[in-house]
Amino acid sequence: MGEEKMSVLAGLRPERVFYYFEELCRIPHGSGNTKEVSDYLVQFARDHELSWYQDASNNVIIRRPASKGCELAPTVILQGHCDMVCEKKPGSSHDFTKDGLELHIDGDEIYARDTTLGGDDGIAVAYMLAVLESDDLQLPAIEALITTDEEIGLLGAAALNGNELKGRTLLNMDSEEEGILTVSCAGGMTAMMDLPVRRSEVMGEQMEVTISGLAGGHSGTEIHKNRANSNILAGRFLYELAGKMDYALIELEGGLKDNAIPRTTRMLLAIDGGEKEILKEEASRFTENLRREYSGTDDGITVTVEKTGEGAAPALHPVSLQKTVFFLMNLPNGVQKMSGQIPGLVETSLNLGILKLEPDHLHACASVRSSVGSAKEALSDKLEYLIGFLGGEFHVEGAYPAWEYKEDSALRDLMVAEYEAMYGQKPAVEAIHAGLECGLFYEKLSGLDCVSFGPNMKAIHTTEERLSISSVERTYQYLCRVLEQLSKRQA
Repeated sequence: MGEEKMSVLAGLRPERVFYYFEELCRIPHGSGNTKEVSDYLVQFARDHELSWYQDASNNVIIRRPASKGCELAPTVILQGHCDMVCEKKPGSSHDFTKDGLELHIDGDEIYARDTTLGGDDGIAVAYMLAVLESDDLQLPAIEALITTDEEIGLLGAAALNGNELKGRTLLNMDSEEEGILTVSCAGGMTAMMDLPVRRSEVMGEQMEVTISGLAGGHSGTEIHKNRANSNILAGRFLYELAGKMDYALIELEGGLKDNAIPRTTRMLLAIDGGEKEILKEEASRFTENLRREYSGTDDGITVTVEKTGEGAAPALHPVSLQKTVFFLMNLPNGVQKMSGQIPGLVETSLNLGILKLEPDHLHACASVRSSVGSAKEALSDKLEYLIGFLGGEFHVEGAYPAWEYKEDSALRDLMVAEYEAMYGQKPAVEAIHAGLECGLFYEKLSGLDCVSFGPNMKAIHTTEERLSISSVERTYQYLCRVLEQLSKRQA
């Protein structure tokens, strides 16, 4: 047995919520790597003598019977996902496949050193485990549904067999702002595009151009905040540079997740040694222009140039380079349309999250979102037409439906009333542009009534992610109040 690690979160309240959150942070649980955390949840169910279900996608359902006297209340589904976005700072040696997170406390906030925290959505799982083991709450029958691979296209929820669930009241805890009840969300898809390229040997000095310092963020909740996309900027830089000097493109890479606005894109160029100063001047000019264009929203954009070598290298054939730049200059990106019904709501958007120049093709991966199905399909068609026109291939992964607004929602009414009773003010009731698994559950479970909520988090999907300790406590108290009210209802 290895030495037991010291707890960082011991003493925080609610004690059991933070105990389980820290336990989860010790287990690697990035998207696509969820077997260990899924098995941990099954072992929890066994240890607490609760029935459970685990499927081939590592989704887990843990069932707790109703408290005495609450047997007639309708079953309630508590839901969140156990996978996290894995981002780390440049130079970090953290290995998300085997290392736990290094937690720290800063005032009222928890963060992880040099990495994402996974508060999205580890705190939901911690809430569920604390509720499932509690002896102090009056509860209806609970189905705790923990899904997987939400961050890479809601894949776990899409694979889930809805027949395993009896409940038709669902509390989704995958929102990041206390005081907001989410009641509708956009549908989406991941657009995969591959453009064949040819290479030829070139000679010259090899210069690495890096676009960095961007704010980034979540491509659903922050796509409207006028933040730059480093992949799109790379295409613009290459286009503008072609008017100033000759160059060949050897490497191009930016972004790690389709649903995260990319913060860094790197290009490796081959140039004539006598034109180094022109390249540096263009990088400086580009930086100055971008900081002016994104003043107030992305002031830290920086374009740097560094020599990495010289000699022969396989670079893009001029025709392939032209197609690559054309693709990046004409690819739609960002907000495409605002909602005409709900003020301030993004209806349709696109985020080019991943860009990678492979030896024989350019790979691009984009997150497409819309609360209107036909608009989502139209944007997908536009991408397919663009890449097809250039001789490339297109396919869709992880498509999921929108979660439509429910005019009459007993759950929403109850949660508004309980929020007002606890906080002394009404919560905001909103639709969001980000994708939630509720859309898939709404499609699978006839008659479903669901609401999404959660504690305050900042900068999710980035290494600056923070989770508010006091908000976690208040939100847990709110969850318990709602569950106790639901336990009094009659089926």
